[in-house]
Amino acid sequence: MRRGIKGLALLAALPLALAACSSGGDSAESSPSPANPGDVSGTVVFWDTSDSTNEAPTFKDLIKKFEAEYPNVTVDYQNVPFSEAQNKYKTAAQADNAPDVLRAEVAWTPEFASLGYLLPLTGTSLDTPDAYLPTPWSSNVYEDVVYGVPQVTDAPGLLYNKELLEKAGVEAPKTWDDVQAASEKLKAEGVDTLYSATGGYFTLPYIYSFGGNTVDPAEQKILINDPESVAGFQKALDLIDSGAAVKPDPNDAYNQQMALFKEGKVAMIINGPWSVADILTGKAFKGNEDNLGVTTTPAGPDGQQGSPVGGHNYVISAGTQNQAASEAFVTFMNSPTSQAFVASELGLLPTQTAAYDEPEVQSNKFVQAFKPIVETATPRAWIPEGGQFFTAMDEEWINMYTGKTTAQEGADAIAKAWTEFLPDYSD
Repeated sequence: MRRGIKGLALLAALPLALAACSSGGDSAESSPSPANPGDVSGTVVFWDTSDSTNEAPTFKDLIKKFEAEYPNVTVDYQNVPFSEAQNKYKTAAQADNAPDVLRAEVAWTPEFASLGYLLPLTGTSLDTPDAYLPTPWSSNVYEDVVYGVPQVTDAPGLLYNKELLEKAGVEAPKTWDDVQAASEKLKAEGVDTLYSATGGYFTLPYIYSFGGNTVDPAEQKILINDPESVAGFQKALDLIDSGAAVKPDPNDAYNQQMALFKEGKVAMIINGPWSVADILTGKAFKGNEDNLGVTTTPAGPDGQQGSPVGGHNYVISAGTQNQAASEAFVTFMNSPTSQAFVASELGLLPTQTAAYDEPEVQSNKFVQAFKPIVETATPRAWIPEGGQFFTAMDEEWINMYTGKTTAQEGADAIAKAWTEFLPDYSD
C-alpha cells in the first residue's frame, strides 16, 4: 500500500493529544490583543461562511461583544453561502474588492496564499503557533509563511441514533462489515441503516480505511485511482447495492440525509461536529440529546480507520486598509474564551489549546466525543490545488452510485480531471 505520504506523514506525526500541548495559561498569554481597544478604529468587512441558520447567530453574538469592547470599530458582517464563497472571494480579490477578513475552509488558505490574495501574518500579533493544536495550525502555513489562524477544527465521525440501535439489538459499528451485519436487524425494525457518502469529502473515510489517499505531494503522485482508493469507493458502492446504505439523492444528498436522520428514519450517518446543533432540532433528538451517539468512522479490512481533517481558518486579505482593526477582530473572535463560547453553543471543536481548559468545553459531551476523532484524523495535502479536489470527486461519486461508471472508471476520471491543475503529477 502507498498510503505513506511523506509530507502528510510529518503532519500526522505531530502530537494532537491535548495533554502534550502547552498549558492554558501559556496559550492565552501568547495571543495578546494587537492594540488597546480604544486605539483601534475603522470598519472591518467580514465574510462569514458558516451556516446562516444554525451557526451564524453565535458568531453574530460574538461580534456584538467585540464591538462593545472595541467601540471605535464597526464590523460589516456578511454571510456568504459556503458553496459560493471560494469563487466569490477569488473574484473579489482579483477586483481589489475582497473583504478584510474571511472565514476560509482549510484547503482554501494555501490556494489563496499562492495567488497573493492573503496578508502574510508572520511576525504579527496573530503569529502564535504555540497557542494552537499543531495540525489545524499547519493548514495556515504556506512556503514557511503564516497566512491565517485556525478558527475551528473537525473530522467526520459516525453519528448514530442510540434508541434505534438498541431496539434492533446492535452496537455502534466498528467496521464496514459491522454496518452490513447490522442492516438486516435494523430493517426488521423499519429503519434504514446508513445514509451513504453524500459527496467526495465524505467518501474519504472509506478510502482511508482501505489504505488509499488523494495525492502524494512529495512524489507528485495522484493516488485517488490506486487499488486501495478504488477499494474504498467500491465498499461504499457495495453497501448501497446490498441495501445496507441508502442511495444518496444526486440533487440534494446532504440535506436528505440530515432530514432522514433527524426524523429517526435512518439509524446512522457520517458527519462532523458542525452538524450537531442542527441534528438536535430534529424529532428524534430534540429534548433528548443523549440519544445522539458519536464514534469513529468504521474501519476497513486491515483495521485502518481515518477521517479527513477539516475546519476553517480566519484569513486577512492582502488589500485590507484596516490591518490593525482586522487583527484585533480575529484575535477577539479566536480567543480561548470565544472559542469556548462557540463550542458550548454549537459543539464545534476549538483550535486553541487553552480553550480545552474552559469548563464549558470540558463539560460538552459532543466536543469530547469528537476530540479523539480529530486526534486520529488524516491530514489532507495542504497544497494550493487542494481546494479543487472535490469538484471532480463530487461529480464522479454521483456517476459511480448511479451506475454510470464503475468504481475504477470513476476514480480514473477523477485522476484525469486532477491532472488538469496538477500537470506535474502522474497517476
